[in-house]
Amino acid sequence: MILNELLSVIKPLEVVGPTDVEVNGLHFDSRKINKGDVFVAQVGTAVDGHTFIDGCVAKGASAIVLSKREYMADVQRDNVQCTKSDTTYILVENTDKALGLMASKWFGEPSKQLTLVGVTGTNGKTTIATLLYKLVRAMGHKAGLLSTVVNYIEDEAVPATHTTPDAIELNGLLRRMVDAGCEYAFMEVSSHAIAQERIAGLDFDGALFTNLTRDHIDYHKTFDNYRDTKKRLFDGLKKSAFAVTNKDDKNGLVMTQNCKATVHTYSTRSLADYKAQILEEGFEGMMLNINGKEVFVPLVGRFNVSNLLCIYGAALCLGFEELEVLRVMSTLKPVNGRFETIRSPKGWTAIVDYAHTPDAVENVIQTIREIIGSDKGTKDQGPRKLITVVGCGGNRDKGKRPMMAQIAKKGSEQLILTSDNPRDEEPADILNDMKAGLTEEELRNTLVIEDREAAIQTACTLAQSGDVILVAGKGHEDYQIIKGVKHHFDDHEIVRRYL
Repeated sequence: MILNELLSVIKPLEVVGPTDVEVNGLHFDSRKINKGDVFVAQVGTAVDGHTFIDGCVAKGASAIVLSKREYMADVQRDNVQCTKSDTTYILVENTDKALGLMASKWFGEPSKQLTLVGVTGTNGKTTIATLLYKLVRAMGHKAGLLSTVVNYIEDEAVPATHTTPDAIELNGLLRRMVDAGCEYAFMEVSSHAIAQERIAGLDFDGALFTNLTRDHIDYHKTFDNYRDTKKRLFDGLKKSAFAVTNKDDKNGLVMTQNCKATVHTYSTRSLADYKAQILEEGFEGMMLNINGKEVFVPLVGRFNVSNLLCIYGAALCLGFEELEVLRVMSTLKPVNGRFETIRSPKGWTAIVDYAHTPDAVENVIQTIREIIGSDKGTKDQGPRKLITVVGCGGNRDKGKRPMMAQIAKKGSEQLILTSDNPRDEEPADILNDMKAGLTEEELRNTLVIEDREAAIQTACTLAQSGDVILVAGKGHEDYQIIKGVKHHFDDHEIVRRYL
């Protein structure tokens, strides 16, 4: 590709050097630069890519895209092994956005060749994106998925490293979906991805909003910033697109203010385009009434009713026939690590769930309580109890830690505080932050077990027939990060070990 073609999708403030040169590759990682490549210098949260410009020029980069004017002088500095004609310098206002636009162009704008639907919100993104992918494929269409758990190109699983990949990886995966004959692509869109312009240049045909609760305040600093970042996905929709938003969330209609797309709403509590109510519920699933039609689904919880309504609405917006959508919905199974049920031969039930925000923990506990609340047990068995094992991740929003402990304690007969992913923090410090949300009396009745496996083992030992164990926080994750080192750890494996 000629450099001029890449530059056609951005608006350079200044260009020094030729633009009719052949480009061999596009990178933001200086370690991947080879002769003839374009290096995009991003100002990261930890490292500034501008400091690697000299090295990229020395490697023979054909062009440098940068946002700091002072680095334009690099072409004339003595320690740079090239002349002004060897490397072209392109000054732009925002290199993050430039990278997204250029990555889309580099891969042939694959999002324009797919029906691309983005899902954003705090909770429910993975469930909605994954089940939409499964629903569309069950109807005979080829589709791709970009999610927190795993990416899919039809049947091919591609490991996921982020909720939303970087712009180059993202467009590369979309290109592979197009080449594999996919018609649809469903992707989780994180607030980080929007803020960092990873989705710049993507052509969305639809956007879905789940809900908004406290999360990622360590990055966004305020809840308003977090909310406004999510809203940008809807602000950027074209007129021919559709938006489906949660009317039960106070931010649902905020998301679609000034949205050019056709807006549809869903609700379990008020008038909306898509409505539902629970008729029956158990650990095996729910009987629902959706827009006047009854359907049994193998998922549980009021939060999943909202998720299913969003899926239902999106499917109708995509043009699928309603009865066929409901039929396929009745076959959909829970996503890995999302309210997964494990039965013990001793009669107790374990629920493994990714809940890692105060709202998510509250929703899962409320669902379990609704299912077991009316069952007071037999004379021999006694009342059914909820035993909750929960921790909080390190290097993340500290403000939610006491809130999560408080919510878990309020809804459980037995609370066990433990480690999640401590990352670079001391596990004991994280636990102390959680304990701050409990009274002295509550602390006396709470177990604090730093070792997560020992905490899960203790819960399994305490559980009696009919009881429920909630293991919250990690869900699908099969690792723990301790002092920067990644160790294998899977909540599912540990629960089964102590069945």
